[in-house]
Amino acid sequence: MAPISAHLVAQLQTYTACDISDALLKLKVPGAGFIADLNLYCPQPGQDTTPTIAPVSTVLFIAKGETPADPVPNIPDGLHWSDATEPGSFIVIKQPPGQTNAVCGGIMALRIKIRGAKGVAVAGRVRDLAELRSTNLPILAYGTSTVGAGGGSVPWALQVPLNINGTVVKPGDIAFHDPASGLVIIPRDEDVLGGMSVHEAFKLHRGA
Repeated sequence: MAPISAHLVAQLQTYTACDISDALLKLKVPGAGFIADLNLYCPQPGQDTTPTIAPVSTVLFIAKGETPADPVPNIPDGLHWSDATEPGSFIVIKQPPGQTNAVCGGIMALRIKIRGAKGVAVAGRVRDLAELRSTNLPILAYGTSTVGAGGGSVPWALQVPLNINGTVVKPGDIAFHDPASGLVIIPRDEDVLGGMSVHEAFKLHRGA
């Protein structure tokens, strides 16, 4: 996974999440890159206002008993998804809608912290809030649960595109988490950016 240069991070830090969504809207990115309805569980509001900027890695969960044809499963037998964490990445997890179990808890969060993740966003549920907060990672989710992943979910594929309520998230995209405003996914697709760099595209389209 291509890292984000310190120069690009410094440039992106001059924007807010709202600036970025404004630019992505002008670029006709679905949903303006915003993943809606996420709650921030760590850090707690007001503790840290620094944005987190990191390349995206993805994890797709499916419902127990399902065997979708696409994408194909790609998690090796015996490997826990958290042990495949890409160092320096912001993990985006998609859980089947409507489930009441969690797909990320304290042990997993501690593991991905050790593996060098920069944050986690779960389009689904989490649990073990005290342990999650002990990681000091940005952790966002739709909600919480007391039930583990075994209650209804199975990890299916890593580093595959996700469609989260119309917002497309691809491995290698840029996660911009602003604790005050939410999470925006910036595509690295040159077709989306018109061949420009991310910074050039935002400079041109922000507030246009």
